[in-house]
Amino acid sequence: MAFIHEDFLLQSATARRLYHNHAAGEPILDYHCHLPPKDVAENRQFANLFEIWLEGDHYKWRAMRANGVDERLVTGDAEPREKFLAWARTVPATLRNPLYHWTHLELKRYFGIEELLDENTAPSIWERAKEKLAGEDLRARGILGKFNVKAVCTTDDPTDDLEWHRQIAASDLGTKVFPTFRPDKALLVSQPDLFNDWVGRLSAAANVDIESFQSFLDALKQRHDYFHSLGGRLSDHGLTSCYAEDCTEADAAAIFDEARSCQAATPEEHRKFASFLMLYFGRLDAEKGWTKQLHLGARRNNNSRMAAQLGPDTGYDSIGDWPQIDALGNYLDALESENALPKMVIYNLNPADNYAVATMVGNFQDGRTAGKIQFGSGWWFLDQKEAMEWQMNALSNCGLLSKFVGMLTDSRSFMSYPRHEYFRRTLCNLLGDDVEKGLLPDSDELLAPLVQGICYGNAKRMLGLGVE
Repeated sequence: MAFIHEDFLLQSATARRLYHNHAAGEPILDYHCHLPPKDVAENRQFANLFEIWLEGDHYKWRAMRANGVDERLVTGDAEPREKFLAWARTVPATLRNPLYHWTHLELKRYFGIEELLDENTAPSIWERAKEKLAGEDLRARGILGKFNVKAVCTTDDPTDDLEWHRQIAASDLGTKVFPTFRPDKALLVSQPDLFNDWVGRLSAAANVDIESFQSFLDALKQRHDYFHSLGGRLSDHGLTSCYAEDCTEADAAAIFDEARSCQAATPEEHRKFASFLMLYFGRLDAEKGWTKQLHLGARRNNNSRMAAQLGPDTGYDSIGDWPQIDALGNYLDALESENALPKMVIYNLNPADNYAVATMVGNFQDGRTAGKIQFGSGWWFLDQKEAMEWQMNALSNCGLLSKFVGMLTDSRSFMSYPRHEYFRRTLCNLLGDDVEKGLLPDSDELLAPLVQGICYGNAKRMLGLGVE
């Protein structure tokens, strides 16, 4: 039997029934990813497995380094085929890492390749995949259709002109592609060189002369409005932890003026400024009915030498250990006190905080919008079988799994859509195990709507993206 077979990860008859009858056929709503909209607009054709699979994939890069692969074959100037062969030699060393599952699931779903990837099978797999990549169904748009992706929400800076999104919207692509407002650079008052360069780009994008803190806020709102005009209905923030310090508008304006004069904010000033802006962004989202996403807890660029050499997002990040819950609770409460708490998805990167986050979101459900505040799916280092189960168990025990908006790719790669299948198989296996143990009724009348909602329907209803 092939390693990836029809019942992969499904360890009971009930799990198999739930997956094949109720999960497998559901569409995909990829409401958070890092796919380049340019690739969709231009319907990129990938020349080989390096371009579609290894280019920018820091999960694989970390594994290759751990396997003793020289950086020249990871992010360096080696030829694409050399880099792929180095990855193939690494794959057998990834047993029990989710990369082993993902690698073979992706080879099967994209190319129909069932052989296990290693240095012996690599040359043949390279050539067969290259041949299939020449077809229309594995170009960027073909992939979205192949995996029945109804909508994609990319991650975009407020200064982006969104030209690629406009081109996509004017095309006949069946998949809707929307921008997501991610204003992380608006908080960089402790790094005035970076901050002022970004404010200059914001000024140009918004066509607003930013001479004061109020004009800075006006420019941010103008860009928020523009994202909305192109169908954007989500924002996103990558934070070590929430910001919830008391900060008046006068205080924030003074910190802004200092940064504009190239004076770096102190850590305390940065926290206060960020706290003011995060409330401002929350109000903007609430006014428009958007959903705010908080990605909490990544400790980034830990290897300073390699970060200086390669830049960010190159595989030198890890789980952080900051206190999360007091600030998160205070932030949610501050918005709730103003009646300005938007719909929200909170992604936690430290599993030690799972139960604390799962209980915190329950304090701010409003009795009108089902699942208004979400404990988001396993993120980054936690988007694998074991940690997906941890997140769903915490959510089930402290809230309503039935209202969960499910999985997303959070990926830069067009090869990541089988992660939805991986999640759905994990979900159905978890539920099937409970049924087999007598912990849940063996009733598709109860279980089918639960599974279908988590796979697609809940996200469709909550996010308001206008998909079928």
